[in-house]
Amino acid sequence: MAKEIVNRVANSPLKTLDLETFYPEGPRTLLDIGQWLHQGCILREKPFRKALTDHDWGMYKDHYVALTCASEAILPSWTFLLVATYLNPVAKKVVVGDLKALETAVFSEILSQFSVAAYTDKPVIIKGCSRKPIPETAYLQLLKILQPVARSVMFGEACSTVPLVKKKS
Repeated sequence: MAKEIVNRVANSPLKTLDLETFYPEGPRTLLDIGQWLHQGCILREKPFRKALTDHDWGMYKDHYVALTCASEAILPSWTFLLVATYLNPVAKKVVVGDLKALETAVFSEILSQFSVAAYTDKPVIIKGCSRKPIPETAYLQLLKILQPVARSVMFGEACSTVPLVKKKS
């Protein structure tokens, strides 16, 4: 008589956290404001404001937008703020920087609202493999949130984890 196969991982108190499941859907857009600068590097306020007024901001509806300036223009501090006044009503999120900075800001916001209740005094695995661009800082932030409450925190897959933290009994 064959012995029944038991999935010990499924029956264990282990909690697996996959940051990919937190990944919000929506296009990511890198918007270079240099297109509205005179010769790509000089901000002339009146033409800049006119260009912003004439631009079709509806194309960024529900986008995550990273504002950048590819040229080495010296810009007044209000430049990105002014552009954001047009994006904020339509975009899901607006940051200054590259797409990596955008993902970091998105995950920082998501994890700031993360509830640890289900992970208190439990062994937790932070899943490591992802098909989506999860920033390294998101893993660090998640560890910081879990470390004080989880019994243990590991990284990887249930079959092959790297122990990170274990509370002393």
